[in-house]
Amino acid sequence: MSAETSHPEQGSRRRFGRFAEVLMAACLGVMALAVFINVVLRYGFGSGIVASEELSRLLFVWMVFIGAAAAYPAGEHMAFTSLAGLLAKRPLAFALLSAFIRLLVIAACGLLAWGAWQQVVVGLGSHSVVLGYSAALLPLPAFLCAAAIGVMALIELIQRKPLDLGHGAEVE
Repeated sequence: MSAETSHPEQGSRRRFGRFAEVLMAACLGVMALAVFINVVLRYGFGSGIVASEELSRLLFVWMVFIGAAAAYPAGEHMAFTSLAGLLAKRPLAFALLSAFIRLLVIAACGLLAWGAWQQVVVGLGSHSVVLGYSAALLPLPAFLCAAAIGVMALIELIQRKPLDLGHGAEVE
């Protein structure tokens, strides 16, 4: 039996991670190509593509928030683990701390999603100067990222999943 069939959650995490990596690679590839062509045109021919700057900025924002959403289930966000490491030997205290941290993550995601959604609504009425895309596309990845991380944290809270300290946490 494969790892994906024995642990469906691990399989979905792996697929989500791969999908996010493909999206980030596509964003990075298009950005690199646009900037490279623009540099060659500017220095080689004295002209450039104005749209490459707008396109690169938009793709960079999307790439950052896709990466942030993909980093959460992998446990790759920055963590303060000293207290959690000390409480890991006390199951009840560790479970309460895990739940409290997840509640804080959900609250932070709620605030981020709320603010990003307000910016999406404001941006619906305006468009970028060169490419003409809706200005709502810039804050939209922040909203989607906050919603995704909030849902993942809520699922972990409901499942009473303990904090994962397996990423090399050391107590000092």
